[in-house]
Amino acid sequence: MDVSATTTPCAESDGDTVAIGLFEDEEPSEGLPAQLGELLSSGEARRSFKALAVGHADGKRWLLVGLGPRKEFTPEHARVAAAAARSRAREISTRVLCWEVPAGGGRDLAAALVEGTIISDYSFDRYKSAAQESGGSSAGGEPKHLERLIVSGAEQLDAAVARAALVAEAVNAARDLQNRPANDLTPTALAEHARRLGEEIEGLSVEVEGRKGIVARGMGAFAAVAQGSEQEPALITMKYEGPAASGRRLGFVGKAVTFDSGGISLKPGAKMAEMKFDMSGGAAVIEAVAAIARLRLPVSLVAVVGATENLPSGRSVKPGDIVTAANGKTIEVNNTDAEGRLVLADCLCHAVASGAEALVDLATLTGAVIVALGSTYAGLMSNDDELAAQITAAGESTGEIVWRLPLHREYEELLKGRYGDLDNAPEARKAGTIVGGMFLSNFVGDVPWAHLDIAGSAWDLDREYVGKGASGYGVRLLVELASSHSG
Repeated sequence: MDVSATTTPCAESDGDTVAIGLFEDEEPSEGLPAQLGELLSSGEARRSFKALAVGHADGKRWLLVGLGPRKEFTPEHARVAAAAARSRAREISTRVLCWEVPAGGGRDLAAALVEGTIISDYSFDRYKSAAQESGGSSAGGEPKHLERLIVSGAEQLDAAVARAALVAEAVNAARDLQNRPANDLTPTALAEHARRLGEEIEGLSVEVEGRKGIVARGMGAFAAVAQGSEQEPALITMKYEGPAASGRRLGFVGKAVTFDSGGISLKPGAKMAEMKFDMSGGAAVIEAVAAIARLRLPVSLVAVVGATENLPSGRSVKPGDIVTAANGKTIEVNNTDAEGRLVLADCLCHAVASGAEALVDLATLTGAVIVALGSTYAGLMSNDDELAAQITAAGESTGEIVWRLPLHREYEELLKGRYGDLDNAPEARKAGTIVGGMFLSNFVGDVPWAHLDIAGSAWDLDREYVGKGASGYGVRLLVELASSHSG
């Protein structure tokens, strides 16, 4: 989708459809055609949130979008309103949509309108032959997606709009990775995607190591998960040094289990197909780093993604096996379906060894976080209050909100192994999400660190601008975190 900003009024733009937001207890902008005022006075157009009405005037279609009370209207509301408008716009065969930024809205609101439009305009048709034959058109021959989005405001919004479009496209790129099936998106394929980004983007370098390199680095936990699959695992390291980079070197770590059967501790068959999404943390990290590099943010960054399958076979890691992580800690693998923390343990060690001075990891780690927080919040655990506050603020800004859970020392007792240092799956079924985070804290040393459990947010988020399937959760949060870090 081509996205641009203008100070020209929407009525004079190239848009074939104009979207106008209406706040409760406020009159619409001056210059609104009389026909549209009649829609309001008749009650066909309403100011309540997400109410939609279509009118025709001055050779254009006009989409009147209710925004509710101004005092309650946030950028997240703007994303939702934009999604509702985009859906109705496509129903009426819109090709070029022009959004008029409500008076006093500013850059944040304009950016949110762009994000809500682009993210909601996403569809995944890669494997549908009918879509390929039609060139991405609907059954009636109309394009399924908007061709252009124009954002009209009283101030210059070019930079904010361009940035929002770039980040939203990065979200959709992560969703493409998530939605690909495991027989297509293997660890090698994910690594090749990251490598191509490194070749395309100035200032971004990518190194990929396979099974031999993982073993040579002493990553016994990661290697144990990978040994059950014939697919080659991949340790993906991405480095970016922004212009005039300042502050601590950021480290992002992503879990990328491209398919998780549970291994010998096999998962139930129902919904196991969804376990292709177990690489969602890695997808978010890869595309966030790409967006950060494209934006040329002045930060120093290292990202580590551990990509593997977790499958049962004659050579799989077994319940009761003891493995040694890169920092020398031994781990009793008492449940092979608690594999994500094994992969992340070694990846966190690698990020620290690569110079990360503030760490954030993203992982679809526990089903327990869904029980605790649903899909509304991701679970946040951290050993550093300042970093936790920065992540919370980034989440509030982007709508990818997090809820902090405690890391009390008593939880350490649950993790003590009988035969090794740590137990990856304690028998006591207590505080599952927190225990997962506490396990990871053993592999970061003294580095400020935060863990985001995104198992409830990575797919089927059901926000109105995301819907079913992959959500790309975490991309916008990480970009915002890097941006605030550089500021």
